[in-house]
Amino acid sequence: MRHYLDHAATTPLRPEARDAWLDASEMVGNASSTHGAGQDARRLLEEARERSAAVLDCDPIEVVFTSGGTESINLALQGLWQARPVGTDAIVMPDAEHHATVDTIEALVAAGAVLRAVPVFRTAAIDGREFADQLPGAALATALIANNEAGTINDAAELASSAAQALVPLHLDAVSALGHLPLSFRGLRGDAPDALGLVAMSLAGHKIGAPVGVGALVVARTARLSALLRGGAQQRGLRAGTQDVAGAAAFATALELAESERESETTRLAAMRDRLVDGILTRVPQAELLGDSSRRLPGNAHILFPGAVGESLLFLLDTAGIAASTGSACQAGVAEPSHVVMAMGRSEQDARSVLRFSLGRTSTDADIDAVLAAIADAYARASGSGSAARS
Repeated sequence: MRHYLDHAATTPLRPEARDAWLDASEMVGNASSTHGAGQDARRLLEEARERSAAVLDCDPIEVVFTSGGTESINLALQGLWQARPVGTDAIVMPDAEHHATVDTIEALVAAGAVLRAVPVFRTAAIDGREFADQLPGAALATALIANNEAGTINDAAELASSAAQALVPLHLDAVSALGHLPLSFRGLRGDAPDALGLVAMSLAGHKIGAPVGVGALVVARTARLSALLRGGAQQRGLRAGTQDVAGAAAFATALELAESERESETTRLAAMRDRLVDGILTRVPQAELLGDSSRRLPGNAHILFPGAVGESLLFLLDTAGIAASTGSACQAGVAEPSHVVMAMGRSEQDARSVLRFSLGRTSTDADIDAVLAAIADAYARASGSGSAARS
């Protein structure tokens, strides 16, 4: 029997989202065509946009469907950079962001941007005061609502308010937060001036049970954003190309279901997560829970196993039928220490000795029991295997 505890990487497809995708896929017609078949597709697409906007508390026109979180982040960051006011070249970014953000900003720095790095606390929480101090005169800023590895929840409202006061456009990465935290784009924007403050928020469908390959970027009506893809005027001219009607329908369905069960799932997953953490710390006294003990995503357990090699521990658990992660799935197969753990002030060795267990809607008590039955032996074996060589 397999026990899946890597929902933060991707969570199983919801049957309802699959059905919505299949039903929409049977419709023939390009949503940009003017004939009847095309307009039928357009109606389904715009209904999906309206349904998504209702959950995210934004205007339907502000929902730009994409291929997922990475594209949404790239569209936001590269688009804001290309549309920046003349004379601004600084980008504000905290140290523990997702690699989709880190790698994009690194490319912009290579093209002439100046990075203003913001430290995070030992819990992986963004230093809000330092974030605010770095904003004046910046071209743009970006931040995670919830850290994808440590699970720590940041004060998104404070970050958005600071950006609005500093008159800097802000992108928030809500990929890990989606389905676990209430997300109101309108509420977070508040009374920010046009094109300033929170102007973009990225989302990924496969984190909430939609198919892989569909996501969204919420873009404020007034945002100044340049397109990455050209060749058509679809979606306000921000993303050219034939629109994925089936993906949009599946995304809207998964989004509505995730929101309808969010509060009950938060309670259920937090209780299971706490039992998992308590059980691991009892069986492996050397282990340590990283991240914020209370302000964290309900299904996240980010645990340091001192002296163990994370890849070895992961392999041993996998042979026991348990799927977990050493960090972001986007870095899978790359034997590098977690930059998030190092940003939290930990050593490189610690950054190689962390596992992330993440729970989701299909998680059961049997999954927790399986980890607790295997973890002590796996740790004993992994901690005796020596240090991994640096890739």
